[in-house]
Amino acid sequence: MQLSLHNGPAVINFVASSIFAVLLLWRSGRVPSLMKTLLCEVAEVEEELMFDLTGKVAIVTGGNSGIGRGIARGLAGAGANVAIVARDQDRSAEVVKELQDMGGSALALPCDVTSLSSIEDMVNAVVTECGRIDVLVNNAGSNIRKAPEELELDEWHQVISVNLDSIFLCSKAVYPAMKKAGGGKILNNGSMLSLFGSPWGPAYAASKGGVVQLSKSLATAWAKDDIQVNCFLPGWIDTPLTQGLRAQVEGVSDKVLARTPADRWGHIDDFQGLAVFLSSAASDFITGAVIPVDGGFSASLL
Repeated sequence: MQLSLHNGPAVINFVASSIFAVLLLWRSGRVPSLMKTLLCEVAEVEEELMFDLTGKVAIVTGGNSGIGRGIARGLAGAGANVAIVARDQDRSAEVVKELQDMGGSALALPCDVTSLSSIEDMVNAVVTECGRIDVLVNNAGSNIRKAPEELELDEWHQVISVNLDSIFLCSKAVYPAMKKAGGGKILNNGSMLSLFGSPWGPAYAASKGGVVQLSKSLATAWAKDDIQVNCFLPGWIDTPLTQGLRAQVEGVSDKVLARTPADRWGHIDDFQGLAVFLSSAASDFITGAVIPVDGGFSASLL
């Protein structure tokens, strides 16, 4: 028997009817069997509730493409109302329709994550529209692939601004709403280059290394407010960003597959389960963690 946890009264009715059945069958000798069934159902309910995001409001920056889109699917599927935050509103509208077609709730909001005023406007719009903020996924990212000696200072600042500054600004902007709600979850998108160096992405690697340390700092600062902050490190995922890399760097796909024990590139939907876990009550005692999602790439020597 499956219970829909998106309907609280259904759970109450189930428990009440089960108790009534126990009373009716008290003399039948079947109570132990019935109680076993009831306990199994209750355990199943508790497990589903642990991962249930019904009534929660989630913001996903860069949620209209790549990993952000996969995360948005997972959160919406678990019951959250998802705000797709990005600059390209046409593409955001497509994702909102996709989430709504699968039975989820979603809205699209424009935002330049390098602009403090734009971020503040976006956060205020989410609070006005949805009444609260429970989850922030800092997913927006950018890269300029150049050797260090060829990278200009304004290009360096551009990458750092999108990949690192935006996480600080967005997290700080949602903090009051999360504190008011009694807690929250912040998920930050790092990278394999949070761990490894890169000859063609010095600014990207520096920014993603910073994401890890910023995540740990926010985790320790806001644990008192019941706000968990964690960082996930995507491996080699098939996205528009990595498609550009494969076009620029010869042989990169073969090298990736040779080192990845799972023997494949990742897919954006590989992030659904992790996102739901880190956004739900199931991860309430996990904060400051750094979790690779890489098919074993970072665990493999060769």
